[in-house]
Parts: sequence; C-alpha cells; structure tokens
Amino acid sequence: MIRKVIFALSVLMASGEARATDVIGASSDKQVVGRRGTLKGQVAVIDGRTLWFGNHRMLVRLAEIDSCDLPQWAFDPGATQSSKGTLAPVPCGALAKAWLKRAVGDRVVSCSFVVQDPSDVARGVCTASGLDLAHEMLRVGWARLITPVARNSGYLEAQSHAVAARYGMWATYVLDMAEWRQKAIDKTVGRRQLADLNLLSERRSEISPPFTDARRQPSRRDR
Repeated sequence: MIRKVIFALSVLMASGEARATDVIGASSDKQVVGRRGTLKGQVAVIDGRTLWFGNHRMLVRLAEIDSCDLPQWAFDPGATQSSKGTLAPVPCGALAKAWLKRAVGDRVVSCSFVVQDPSDVARGVCTASGLDLAHEMLRVGWARLITPVARNSGYLEAQSHAVAARYGMWATYVLDMAEWRQKAIDKTVGRRQLADLNLLSERRSEISPPFTDARRQPSRRDR
C-alpha cells in the first residue's frame, strides 16, 4: 500500500498537478517579524507544515501540527530491499511536502495567526478554498498533532482515523520529528537512508504504531 502511495504522489509531482511553487534554498527555520491578523496570497510550499508568502516575505507554519522534515526517512515495516535485507525506505518528508502542494494547488491561501513560536515564525490556521490545510495533512496521515489535545476537536478525530487506518506515516516506522531534528547531523536532502535507520535503533521515542518486523532488525548498520 505504501509503495502505491509513493508511486501516485511521484506521478502527481512529475505531471505538475501539485502547482504550489518550490523555493530553492528556502529554510523553514528563517525568522520573520511577528504579525497579527490574516494573511492572504499565493504561497510556496517549503515542507509538509510550512508555507512561504513571497509577496509578504513571510513564513507561516500550520498551527498545531508537525511533519517530517524534507531529508527525513521513514521505513516500511512490511517490506525489505531484497538486495540488502533492510527495511524499505519511505521519504516521509518529501511525501508530506508533495501532499501539501497537492492540497494547495494554485489556489490563494488565507492564514489567521494564532501563535508565535520561539523562533518568531508565525503559526496560523490556513485554508485554501475553504480546505483547512492542517486538517487535510492530519487526515491523510502525513502530519501529527504537536500536543495530545488540539484546540480543534476535528484535528484529533482526523488523526485518530489516520492512525487506525494506517494512512501515510502511520503505516511506517518513523522517529519522532523533534528527536530527529535534535540528533540528525546531516539535514541536507541528500541524507542517506541508513542514517535514519540507525537513529531509529537508538531512539528515545517513536510516534508510529509498534511493528514487530521492524524491531527484529539489527540494532545498527554502517552509515
């Protein structure tokens, strides 16, 4: 199932159906001046949780959710690479970005700011033609709630359904994003898949359901 999802999103990206613009060299860690109220306009999708309003020179993260960073890998517990005997890698960061781009398309996005995070990047409730983008990412399993209790009860319901159905990253073996950001040394898009498999073997926490097959893997491999 996960391989079918990866193939389908790859086709979407290649065909240009995900029309939200890419920004070369943009970083979701760039700081911006705090603002209040509503921001509206065309956006570029930076990753599965971050939008760039180019006309306003402003980054906005989707409130209440987190997603894999672009270089982060997850792993399919039900499949292995036959030649190496390792769990099949899943580019969870790239797939999260691809789905958010698909959700945005070429539509105007409107964000109402609800909080400023410590890096001064605005967090907001963002919609595209009435579609709540954070809810959509939770619904398809390519994002998770930051806290156990959400301000929007629909968010928790969407995530619970995705977990139960094992949509998106919930069908994979994946390290908690906060721990990944703390431990990952190489955060470039060329990051090796085995580096994340090694981080998983040393994990303090995980967000995906427990998978027996994944736990049977060797504790560490050469990077």
